[in-house]
Amino acid sequence: MPALIPTEHTARITWMGLVPDREAGLKAVPRDALDIRFGGPVGEDHGGVTRPSCSRVLSQHPRGTQIANTRQLCVMSAEEIDAIARAMGLETLDPSYMGATIVIEGISDLTHVPPSSRLQGPDGATLVVDMENRPCQLPAREIEADMPGVGKGFKAAAKDRRGVTAWVEREGRLAIGETLRLHVPAQRAWAPGFDL
Repeated sequence: MPALIPTEHTARITWMGLVPDREAGLKAVPRDALDIRFGGPVGEDHGGVTRPSCSRVLSQHPRGTQIANTRQLCVMSAEEIDAIARAMGLETLDPSYMGATIVIEGISDLTHVPPSSRLQGPDGATLVVDMENRPCQLPAREIEADMPGVGKGFKAAAKDRRGVTAWVEREGRLAIGETLRLHVPAQRAWAPGFDL
């Protein structure tokens, strides 16, 4: 019996980008298509099969510990980016400021799709959702550099709207305009104390 359920929820890729050098900044460089490999998108500085642990997992690993890289991509929702922009008092917000890899349109509440869900492209390229991508100060710095006084509002505006981190389960190529289908785990919601 399959562990993942294909849903009728699909999304169109509206924007793609790569962060070429995290040390220089989080801002992504737009692309029309991405070659997706097991180590992540080719040319993405967040890529690699492993990565040093960061603040996201300090409760599990000391900073800098080599761990599996489940943060190869940042997938965001066009609808949620629009909501962030409105909350910041902006007409629009460029996804590059947030280091987005892929922006999709059409899946409601993307930030909260179940972990281990899959987003699958037309050629079979498959991304596994790891978890919610929590808002941080790095996008705020990128925004502030171009729009002084505006960046400070990012973290609060992006709460529950920052998209998800993901890793590559199946290699392939993804391009703007293509459709991704959402597949979700076949399991009930976690219920601590559930009487078996």
